[in-house]
Amino acid sequence: MDANMKTVGRFAPSPTGRMHLGNIFAALVSWLSARKQGGKWILRIEDLDPQRSRREYALRIEDDLHWLGLDWDEGGTDATGPHGPYCQSLRGDFYEEALRRLEESGLTYPCYCTRSDIMATQAPHESDGRVVYASTCRPPRLGGRFENPDCGKAPRATRLFVPDEEILFADRVYGRQEVNLARHCGDFVVRRADGAWAYQLAVVVDDALMGVTEVVRGCDLLLSSAQQIYLYRLLDRQPPQFAHFPLLCNESGQRLSKRDSSLSMEALRRDYTPSQIIGQLAYYAGLLPQPFPISAQGLLPLFSWSAIYPTTSITV
Repeated sequence: MDANMKTVGRFAPSPTGRMHLGNIFAALVSWLSARKQGGKWILRIEDLDPQRSRREYALRIEDDLHWLGLDWDEGGTDATGPHGPYCQSLRGDFYEEALRRLEESGLTYPCYCTRSDIMATQAPHESDGRVVYASTCRPPRLGGRFENPDCGKAPRATRLFVPDEEILFADRVYGRQEVNLARHCGDFVVRRADGAWAYQLAVVVDDALMGVTEVVRGCDLLLSSAQQIYLYRLLDRQPPQFAHFPLLCNESGQRLSKRDSSLSMEALRRDYTPSQIIGQLAYYAGLLPQPFPISAQGLLPLFSWSAIYPTTSITV
């Protein structure tokens, strides 16, 4: 990335429920990094899942961010900024164009495997439970041996071939990363059989077109960066700087989810002030020695990526 380029960060929540403390942690760290560098911050609504996404949740996300003092420069549900629309459900034309380019490269192919089919294969599993796709439907032109004349009538996904090579990148918190996509995930889906766009394609297209230069998110998505860097390469786009951070987990060691109602924004807004919440999160991030109240704006002079320890989780 050009050192003289203005930093553009983003927060991209899914409107599938009320935000929880982990979501706010992601928003705060991303906001602090962009603001500390004198950059701008985009709010994008990742509502690719039509079954679970609700506009009312998106509006609550915006209200919670305002309440916490986390302002954005462009984006949101009703924005008409220079890179809109900012809801993924309205950006299908951009994804279609990207898919067309991938198809022209000859690296995509139809996949008829169901999720149960994939889970039943003998593909290797990584330690986190991720299934590595066994190239079941890869055609001969891409080195596969797919032959199944009876599957042509079934719904099909579009899958992208990945080479057996290392993808290198440096993460601001976790340092040098070296990922072989063939061993890490195998050929991956860019469009589902039901027509829905896959996360990996949508996020790359959106970040590229919105000029995002810095992606800040939880470490559960650290290895997804390699898939996205590969897509950036195929689409002839410059990848952003990646910065991942530890996940907030409950006492059982499970990462926070929207089912943790005691840590949802509904409960947090009832029981705490914005400065108390920001102070607690700053303490978790290593920015404060104790969790004393502080505003997001007041925290800016204290923000440094070097303060965030590269562990995998933080118990709250």
